[in-house]
Amino acid sequence: MSARDTDWDGVRLHVVTGKGGTGKTTVAAALALALAAGGRNVLLVEVEGRQGIAQLFDCPPLPYEERKVAVAPDGGDVYALAVDTEEALIEYLEMFYNLKRAGKAMSKLGVVDFVTTIAPGLRDVILTGKTSEAVRRRNADGSFAYDAVVLDAPPTGRITKFLNVNDEVSGLAKVGPIRNHADTVMRVVRSPETVVHFVTLLEEMPVQETLDGIGDLTEAGLPVGGVIVNMEHPPMLDAGDLATAEAGGLDTDEIVRGLKAAGLEHDAEQTAAVLAAEAVDHARRTALQRREMERLAALSQPKYVLPLLPDGMDLAGLYELAEALREQGAA
Repeated sequence: MSARDTDWDGVRLHVVTGKGGTGKTTVAAALALALAAGGRNVLLVEVEGRQGIAQLFDCPPLPYEERKVAVAPDGGDVYALAVDTEEALIEYLEMFYNLKRAGKAMSKLGVVDFVTTIAPGLRDVILTGKTSEAVRRRNADGSFAYDAVVLDAPPTGRITKFLNVNDEVSGLAKVGPIRNHADTVMRVVRSPETVVHFVTLLEEMPVQETLDGIGDLTEAGLPVGGVIVNMEHPPMLDAGDLATAEAGGLDTDEIVRGLKAAGLEHDAEQTAAVLAAEAVDHARRTALQRREMERLAALSQPKYVLPLLPDGMDLAGLYELAEALREQGAA
């Protein structure tokens, strides 16, 4: 593998997508921490208005400005930006049309919602444009303001349309500021410095959406990064016991004897039946994970596996996932 295949060297914009429920925002936050480790500055951007970043980092709801939310391992800072579509549109009108006052008036009249509803492509241009501006921004000494930007993007089913803004605005504008802005965004999105990572669970539907999404992005000529398997359930039984449990052949009498030998004689038969049923469920889930991992193995993209955290997700868990990504060479 090349360095690009293993640790994404040279990538400055990491777009993170995934089917709803796969932990896309959590993985994006963990990736931002991993990338910032060792003294780097990373910006984490969300565009869906859910304030998921604030919840993960246990901080108040984020305003429409870049705020430091975490210090990464070994130094480095993670900043976050929750893009507000309305504010971004007003900012856009001021930047390209000198219409800040008019933009605020439009907002009060509800015209902003109307515009972004009848022209959803414009909304995506604004959201991706804000992110691409952060990628391009430089300090006074010419260095980049951020070493990397992580975008918590819309779900897999919408990611190609969201990123392919040239097609989205083709019916809106052939020339002018909107067209130029879209072209600038696409230069960033299609550059070698950008990749789109897919977050999935080892379940049939998320894996299928990942396969379909990678196919759609590839067809559109957009860059695909890694596949990040989230919340992997580690096997609790050895291979032989898993096979026996999956076949429903566990010996409950043996379990009863083991319980009694441990001094757990009360309701031993009922407890044994419950344990046997849980073992069967676990074996079937493990087999499902194995089958879905085999489907993903056919992909050429690098894979990264994050464990299911037994104590649930909190700030400490986020750092644990970031460390897992670092250990697997993702950062």
